[in-house]
Amino acid sequence: MTERPVQRTPNRQLAALIAEAGFSNAGLARRVDQLGLEHGLDLRYDKTSVTRWLRGQQPRGTTPALIAEVFTRRLGRRLTAQDLGLDACAPVYAGLEFAAGPEEAVDIVSGLWRKDSGSHAELRKIAFTPAGLVVPSRDWLIGRADDRVSRGDPGPARIPAQGRPVPPRIPAQLEKGVPPPRQRGQTERGPGQRVTGGDIAALRSVGELFRALDHAYGGGHARQALVRYLEHEAEPMLRGTYGEQTGRRLFAAAADLTRLAGWTSYDIAAHGLAQRYFVQALRLAQAAGDRMYGAYVLVTMSRQAVYLGHGREAVQLARVAQQGVGTSAPPVVQALLHAVEARGHGVLGEVRACTAALVRAERALESARTEDDVPYWARFFDEAQLADEFGHCHRDLQQYRAAAQHAERSLQLRAPAFARSRLFCRVVLASARLGLGELDQACQLGAEAAAQAAEMRSVRAIEYVRDFERRLEPYRDAAPVRGYRDRIAALG
Repeated sequence: MTERPVQRTPNRQLAALIAEAGFSNAGLARRVDQLGLEHGLDLRYDKTSVTRWLRGQQPRGTTPALIAEVFTRRLGRRLTAQDLGLDACAPVYAGLEFAAGPEEAVDIVSGLWRKDSGSHAELRKIAFTPAGLVVPSRDWLIGRADDRVSRGDPGPARIPAQGRPVPPRIPAQLEKGVPPPRQRGQTERGPGQRVTGGDIAALRSVGELFRALDHAYGGGHARQALVRYLEHEAEPMLRGTYGEQTGRRLFAAAADLTRLAGWTSYDIAAHGLAQRYFVQALRLAQAAGDRMYGAYVLVTMSRQAVYLGHGREAVQLARVAQQGVGTSAPPVVQALLHAVEARGHGVLGEVRACTAALVRAERALESARTEDDVPYWARFFDEAQLADEFGHCHRDLQQYRAAAQHAERSLQLRAPAFARSRLFCRVVLASARLGLGELDQACQLGAEAAAQAAEMRSVRAIEYVRDFERRLEPYRDAAPVRGYRDRIAALG
């Protein structure tokens, strides 16, 4: 018996929106393909594809979300796949959108927090998309702080008796990656509650805790606890009640924690997820009206691009950050921006451009004064960090003697609390010693770094060691390398 063909219902919702937008079928298909390119997707739709959609065929994969985004941009209002009469999906590009306003920014980032908290294993598999860097960085550069971020009328804030908020006591469970259970009778923060200065101080204090854990033990140590904290504490605050000044500070604190969630995701090699956190942190920073912090987020994105070998994108992100803050940033921030640009040139093997950027970074740091008002996030950039940047750049350019000198200086100056950074620098020094033919010293340094990496939850730390081991391959039969392998085997 012959089966009847599937009867499809014409999609009148899509037809109405096509008419409202003034699209031809070919024009809609072209825009979907172009949007796909922005997110690293090679789509080949045409007017016939749109005709099929109008007849009731459901496009597959991420296409429904892309079509909805095309109409959102055209009509100036948020539309979903369901609004177009299409099946919803979980688009892999979700989170790369640069929201039109604060409310939409909160919707996007809170959706990301919830998905990561509930099904992080799936999100970790999302690929990094170089093309997805273009639109957010452009929109940040040409955009400005939102005119209004306040919600409701919170009234005058109550000032604590001691005159300043008391930092919260952080539960020990957070260090184990488990959010603390709520006690019976404990107050739940609900939508619409007033946000206070103490609430924002708590966000800042939690950020310092997670930063310290990340530096010492790697991003995988308490990443999930951070994401759950964002979901259960930061989101209700963002959906609470606050005035303009409090709102700006709240968005700034949320941007900082979101960037940190991206950083810890990057450290465990969840690169597509990290990229999405960085984009949303950039948008939250814009809502906060904090131009310099937005530049810092772009610097973070540039570092990820360097790590993944996308040197051209890394340079462009660093330059957008420089252009965005101009000459108003303090010298320490200027030094950071130039150093990160140098790293991108180093990956590309551009000796002159890399050297010029390093010189600008060095001169900027030399001009810094103790009385400068340096943002808290830039205070790590000191002589030790600059020497580290020099060491990485010279290693990438195969200038091994200079790389060794700067890496040694960084290790001498760097505080023990920055354990992962010291590990990276030790591997750079090991690679430089290997490049200079000093095999015994290289293997000794490499083994020390491998032992440190074994104590951390950091994929980047492991990858640094593996990169060194790949460099050892031509010398695999030499006695020092055999000794190195024996020491590594003993770690297991």
